[in-house]
Amino acid sequence: MTEPTAVSEDLDLLAEPRLVVEPGVAARVSAVAGPVLQGMGYRLVRIKISAEAGCTVQIMAERPDGTMQIEDCEAISRALSPVLDVADPIERAYRLEISSPGIDRPLVRRSDFERYVGHLVKVEMALAHQGRKRFRGTLQGVEGDAVRIHRDDIRTDEDADVLLVMEDIADARLVLTDELIAESMRRGKAAERELRQNLGLEPPPPPHAKKSDPAKSNKPKPKPLKKPLPKNTKKHRLAAQGLPGGEFDPTEGD
Repeated sequence: MTEPTAVSEDLDLLAEPRLVVEPGVAARVSAVAGPVLQGMGYRLVRIKISAEAGCTVQIMAERPDGTMQIEDCEAISRALSPVLDVADPIERAYRLEISSPGIDRPLVRRSDFERYVGHLVKVEMALAHQGRKRFRGTLQGVEGDAVRIHRDDIRTDEDADVLLVMEDIADARLVLTDELIAESMRRGKAAERELRQNLGLEPPPPPHAKKSDPAKSNKPKPKPLKKPLPKNTKKHRLAAQGLPGGEFDPTEGD
């Protein structure tokens, strides 16, 4: 059974607005797709329109916890296709493609930037910042309406840290690294375990068990302390009889 707190958090995440949005035709598709996805319990991530196969409309979506299964993509496609046919935001034939954001995902909401602090990102600005439009570096956190990045692409006499206003960002996405892949695998395993528990295929965790955070790396377990020696050795028996520890009772064994 889902806890009330978790439900409240999911609703807050579903209602969270995107700060990085698409212009033009993609914006029209977004206006149609966004409410449908939210009503189904999904979040719209990005919409990309390309000339692949004539015209392809790719819609990236996810659950509030960041997961997305093949079954989710199929359900969204079935629900969204007739709505798009009626609204007709694209005045030509197109192929609809529903997908997950992927490991090297776009970052479009404040919670995205908060969730992936410490990971490597690439950012392209809609408006130039300090004469530049492209930045790359480690995501340090969110400060007000901006994100702080510790750059790894600095030139001479440039500041390593930079604050970029989220609403001025045209595109921001994670860079594929070993650390990001490892975290994605942990998230996927945790989501799969929770799904199996909800379906009754796996026993639920005990009530007192703490829910693990897949975003945290596995810390090495402390080594167990050495167990004390048992107190039934010959030395202890001699001490109990008042004899010196190194001497033997000549009557022992008689």
